[in-house]
Amino acid sequence: MRYGRENVDTHLVCATKGEVGSHDAEHMQGFSTVAEMREAELRAAARELDLSSVHFLGYRDSGMAGSADNVHPDALAAAPQAQVISQLVQLMRQLRPQVVITFDPIGGYRHPDHLAMHTATLAAFRAAGAADFEPGGLAPFQPDKLYFTVFPKYLLRIGVALMPLFGQNPRAFGRNKDINLLSIASEQFPVHARVDIRRYGEQKAAAAACHKSQQGLPRRGPLGWLLRRSNRTESFMRAYPPALPGLRESDLFAGLA
Repeated sequence: MRYGRENVDTHLVCATKGEVGSHDAEHMQGFSTVAEMREAELRAAARELDLSSVHFLGYRDSGMAGSADNVHPDALAAAPQAQVISQLVQLMRQLRPQVVITFDPIGGYRHPDHLAMHTATLAAFRAAGAADFEPGGLAPFQPDKLYFTVFPKYLLRIGVALMPLFGQNPRAFGRNKDINLLSIASEQFPVHARVDIRRYGEQKAAAAACHKSQQGLPRRGPLGWLLRRSNRTESFMRAYPPALPGLRESDLFAGLA
């Protein structure tokens, strides 16, 4: 939303349609499949944020780590990595982004699909400008910058410490109780960029609310407090160009025309 208001084209690439996500019966009204419902939620959120386009890679949701869905023949987690990289290279050459953003090295919360996309995006970023990599009719194009989305872990650690006081188990978080926040909070990645989003808090909340089947974002308790505190900026780790010690950016386009 912020960059769209600054006349920047913003594009979202999504590998799956969340086919194996749990949901309540009420969310399926008007939809024949979970994928159809989840896609509608995502497109509604994209409209709230004025995204320029949404692209689906066509893979099946792999579910959480250790589930049978990980090995489904259509799952992203089971797909040949070279195939995913090739798709991303073609999109980068088509859309010609200056800045690319993807998940951090643990996929946010260790979701197999997020991990797969982190690895594939990193490789595609490097390959997109290589003349000898599957030209496919599109000229090589090298994006200028690559960032990973990161969350300030000191805030997460505070939230995790407070959760038991509210009767919540930080080792069993989420709709399916399969996210270990304690483990996630133990990871630490450097923050090189903090982008001010205070003017767009309402739009961000409206976009999150579109994902009704995923219960949106917590509004109460320690995690609700945590999200309110962190809703002033969004944090990023710069993967390329390599960040010098002490780098602090307030704009992902810093240094670019």
